[in-house]
Amino acid sequence: MEQRINVYAKGQNALKPLYGITGYLKKSPVEDAILELVFFRVSQINNCAYCLDMHSKDARAAGETEQRLYGISSWRETPYFSDRERAALAWAEALTKCEVPDAIYNKVKEQFTDEEMIDLTLAITTINTWNRINLAFPNEPGTYKVGQFG
Repeated sequence: MEQRINVYAKGQNALKPLYGITGYLKKSPVEDAILELVFFRVSQINNCAYCLDMHSKDARAAGETEQRLYGISSWRETPYFSDRERAALAWAEALTKCEVPDAIYNKVKEQFTDEEMIDLTLAITTINTWNRINLAFPNEPGTYKVGQFG
């Protein structure tokens, strides 16, 4: 692939709001483990290799198992995700695909408070933005180090 703009070097001012959202989400009542699962699943859907590399490493560093990461694309058929995680994954898929039926909303509403739903939605829209930035201006997958961005 032809070398593209290094968005992290040349787009620092443009990315500041995204870094701010990421900082906000670190203080969210939504568990980091759920956020990492959501980041990983959305990155799968969007085919963002760099983000998959990043979030698989971050999730494993935080204690996530290989089995669950390998099975996340078929989370509906696996026994090792909680109802809360399933609701978050369903919400992430629905928002990423821009199809949010009432049935999924209601399942999420059963598992998350209003504040958590807003934060979860913000997390999903933010990872979708990061995926698109990294697809437009790719970084080399495999180069991310845990904790590199904060």
